[in-house]
Amino acid sequence: MEFSVRIPFVELLGFELRRMDGGEAEIAFDPAADHLNSFDVIHGGASMTLLDVVMAHAARSVQPDMGAVTIEMKTSFMRAAQGPVVAKGRLLHRTATMAFTEGQVFNAAGQLCCHATGTFKFVPRLPTGPASTKELNRVKTD
Repeated sequence: MEFSVRIPFVELLGFELRRMDGGEAEIAFDPAADHLNSFDVIHGGASMTLLDVVMAHAARSVQPDMGAVTIEMKTSFMRAAQGPVVAKGRLLHRTATMAFTEGQVFNAAGQLCCHATGTFKFVPRLPTGPASTKELNRVKTD
């Protein structure tokens, strides 16, 4: 399954969207050596990015025409994550403009490595690409 929008940082990390529907999302991550910390396990920042992205996709799964931007996120680390891993996100509650979510990262043995909760705001999608960048820059200078 392909991500519905291009997210360059997600492409750099190599995340693979497996599922996004009904308030749930699942993303696989097979980390490269560049994604590890000095203990040779997945860097906490990579794990937090994975959680952020899977929770946002769980939120967006109920309204894919909107973007979802992170308002706040809390993460707890239970054990060192060694790849490959799978992240699962779930929408807990939504209002007209906000989504309350949770996400978990599991290692290949199915053990929970980290857990997060996050709040996201639904926002209209901005145009993307070179033409929209020129337009945004023009508006800023007018």
